[in-house]
Amino acid sequence: MTMNRLMNGARVALCALAFALCADARSGEPLASIMYIDVGGGLSGVTAMRMAAGVFLPEGEGPFPVLIYSHGRSGTEAERHQTRIPDIRGHVRYWLRKGFAVIAPIRPGYGETGGFDGEDSGTRYDIFGNCWGHPEFARSADVAAIAVRATLEWLRHQMWADPRRVILAGASMGGLASIASAATNPDGVVAYINFSGGTGGNGKRSPEHSCGLEAMEPLMTSYGKRTHVPSLWLYAQNDSFWGAEWPRIWHDAYATGGSDSRLVMTRAVANGDGHQLLTRGTSLWTSYVDRFLQDHGF
Repeated sequence: MTMNRLMNGARVALCALAFALCADARSGEPLASIMYIDVGGGLSGVTAMRMAAGVFLPEGEGPFPVLIYSHGRSGTEAERHQTRIPDIRGHVRYWLRKGFAVIAPIRPGYGETGGFDGEDSGTRYDIFGNCWGHPEFARSADVAAIAVRATLEWLRHQMWADPRRVILAGASMGGLASIASAATNPDGVVAYINFSGGTGGNGKRSPEHSCGLEAMEPLMTSYGKRTHVPSLWLYAQNDSFWGAEWPRIWHDAYATGGSDSRLVMTRAVANGDGHQLLTRGTSLWTSYVDRFLQDHGF
């Protein structure tokens, strides 16, 4: 059987197993499917369960390099329940054009996956924007990283995936999840990209002065000492959660550990919030990501 037939068979299987978000392969449109990944155990707040994930395959023959995309964190329980697979017309299409398969898991506590919210950092805001609670950012990041590790294990059994050429990427809490996951140096992960990463913030209640900003600095120092894969950090000048200065402080702390990393502070996202750099500031980050991918053999 030829590789092309194998790939066509894989596409058919994905569609058959999914809740039909699939397009006709003959139309040339990318296929998007909902798959289910076993996840859980190992840390408090995460029990064994099935995690929904969107899978997008590019055209052509595989096995494909893979991007694991980690979503951000909404501020309220109701909003977290509305977390969805990213729209293929957004940044997913960028990766598909580059020849990547994209896996976008919906972590426990969010969207269709549901379950207990184990990523709560313990910080709270009052009506005046004052912070309360003791931030537990390391624990939150570790819980989020469970979903990434489960996705890595799952993709190793997929015939369309090249498990030796995986990039992690995420936005906001998903960026922090990517940092924490890369710090364990998992097999096959060759790089990661952090878009606006962090947690504990609220751009409306406390613009640019989010809870626990100082607590993130030693955590980044710890991650930087352990991480052996290169990374690109992307933040915008008008990020309502962190502002422009704290990402620089965090990256400086991370870089002291010797990990190969570059911070890019882009121009402000026009007519919007820089915290939405990934989705609303595409023209600000594509050239940097293009170069990063080229530098690492993609």
